[in-house]
Amino acid sequence: MTEITLKGSPIHTNGQLPAIGAPAPDFRLVGSDLGDKQLKDFLGKKLVISTVPSLDTAVCATATKKFNESVKNATVLVVSADLPFAQKRFCEAEKAEHIHPLSMMRSKAFAKDYGVLIEDGPLEGLCARSIIVVDESGKVIYTELVPEITQEPNYEAVLQALSS
Repeated sequence: MTEITLKGSPIHTNGQLPAIGAPAPDFRLVGSDLGDKQLKDFLGKKLVISTVPSLDTAVCATATKKFNESVKNATVLVVSADLPFAQKRFCEAEKAEHIHPLSMMRSKAFAKDYGVLIEDGPLEGLCARSIIVVDESGKVIYTELVPEITQEPNYEAVLQALSS
């Protein structure tokens, strides 16, 4: 269990992010086409996995738009509990054509396996804000659990991890 905050109030995730150098846990999430997506579907290129509570919040939307604009040498996955229909509408409205939105609508296993499932407070059951960068072979090369859920991630550190 890891403590983060929501507007200064403590809340907790179910665990810890995957360790640097460890294989990224496999997952089964739902894509915009309602089909299942797994980690292996995205390997072969570096991945930025951005977990967010909901694309329907200002900080989540801002971070997703910034990753869409700034990440050119990797695939960006944005994982939330939003329905695929809402994720698709967001990406179309924001012209976020470089983003692959993925939904936890069928299972919270991804959030549990990645240690980002919020276990208490008003956002219980959603993902904490985090970034996991995975290399072409599936190994974790960078992680960030944003300590205050209303703050944006460290974009510069993500871009540095992608260039190494």
